[in-house]
Amino acid sequence: MRRRGQRCFAGTMVETGTQGAQPLLRAEGVRKIYRTGAVEVAALRGLDLEVAAGELVAVMGPSGSGKTTLLNCLSGLDDIDGGRVTLGGVDLFAMPDAKRTEHRARTMGFVFQAFNLIPVFTAIENVELPLLLVGVGPKEARRRAAEMLDRVGLGARGAHRPNELSGGEQQRVTIARALVARPAIVWADEPTGNLDSEMAAQVMDLLNTLNRDEGQTIILVTHDPAIGAAAGRLILMRDGALVGDERRAVRPAVGTGAAGTAAATRREPPGPARAALGATLTHER
Repeated sequence: MRRRGQRCFAGTMVETGTQGAQPLLRAEGVRKIYRTGAVEVAALRGLDLEVAAGELVAVMGPSGSGKTTLLNCLSGLDDIDGGRVTLGGVDLFAMPDAKRTEHRARTMGFVFQAFNLIPVFTAIENVELPLLLVGVGPKEARRRAAEMLDRVGLGARGAHRPNELSGGEQQRVTIARALVARPAIVWADEPTGNLDSEMAAQVMDLLNTLNRDEGQTIILVTHDPAIGAAAGRLILMRDGALVGDERRAVRPAVGTGAAGTAAATRREPPGPARAALGATLTHER
């Protein structure tokens, strides 16, 4: 039986938020170089990072600092030019491409700024697709998809196609699709970038709830200082390197929703990251 503070990963119980536990994700000396003719650009410069199961990590930095490259390389979507990445003790880049793709489908979920929903599929068909691709039977896939849509507040919208849903509803479908296979980790690249502030707050409330109540590990890239300030861990990037990394407890919101949580946190920016966060946001403007 699973205890509180545990998640099942590849058939093994993993401790979440336990001091001294082995990290779920470990990156060691990761390098990524983009080449255009004779020109080489180092997008990641020997990056080291550990993420424990159950963390919600926000990654911020100026445009071009390597945030999306970090997400793509640590998830195995892109190849790396050096270093090592392990998830649950499994070396992602020691696998052949086909095996890594299968491993990613079974252990990771993705939420992007563009919703990437299949327009001719209904919401429930979009959500059940990852399960069908890894061999789950149609009836079980439909049951789990319906359960996950209900979990994100869209139980009554399963028969609707994406063009019949609001932007916030489409992103909730995307989150349901990312979570339906019970992944070890969810990667989110600017998940609120196409939403207005109210819908963005609702989506972040959902991600925070899934992280808090279910121990879901989430790493998200964002330009929004409110989201960065509200995360339990904030990583700052510049020029392909980590320049700040701080964990802190997020205080209960004075208002409601993610915006309220962020407002409560912003009143007193975390000590060591204060100057770095200010410099990052100033640079982005």
